[in-house]
Amino acid sequence: MGGTFDPIHYGHLVAAEEALVQFSLDRVMFMPTGRPVRKTHRNVTAAEDRYLMTVLATASNPDFEVSRLEVDREGATYTVDTMQTLRDQYGPRADLFFITGADAVREILTWKDAARFAGLCTFIAATRPGFDADIAAGAEIAALGPDAAGGAAEGSDEVPAPTEWPKVEYMEVPALAISSSDIRDRVRDGRPIRYLLPESVAAYIFKNELYQEVAGG
Repeated sequence: MGGTFDPIHYGHLVAAEEALVQFSLDRVMFMPTGRPVRKTHRNVTAAEDRYLMTVLATASNPDFEVSRLEVDREGATYTVDTMQTLRDQYGPRADLFFITGADAVREILTWKDAARFAGLCTFIAATRPGFDADIAAGAEIAALGPDAAGGAAEGSDEVPAPTEWPKVEYMEVPALAISSSDIRDRVRDGRPIRYLLPESVAAYIFKNELYQEVAGG
């Protein structure tokens, strides 16, 4: 489960648990991004802080683990490189899944090395209740097509051929109404964040004075 986790919240945790059960996964590995290439519109909290908050949030669940792979990697973070590392580590017979939001799945065709990425794993797209039925019905990303994706974005090597489009499974998660950007705004504005994220993470935020002057994004 990749993400900025800035900060991690109950929406992330509920989505991970739902995927674990619904898809009979052995475990869920949380992968905080190091230097995310798609978050240029705002300052992202230091990777070490985001990693430690993720560790705090997941510590009580033995089926969850947190990886430092992207945090310790130098340079910009590309998910395809991470998935290739995991594929090399676990071998060709392992079933690998990438859990992310449905909105992000719609952009997969614009990610770096999209064709290679499509062959490395199955995507689990977590959706909010009331998610657009037309999008959900097109669970195969092929329904979008290269034209809908707008071609390859900067940093992408190619747009996959139809047979290489990712396999996507959709999963509805009610708690995804919670968002990291709203939590950051609430901290900045002095509004409550209780019950939106684990108390250990909230305590870390206030102890380290995170998000005090950071606008939402």
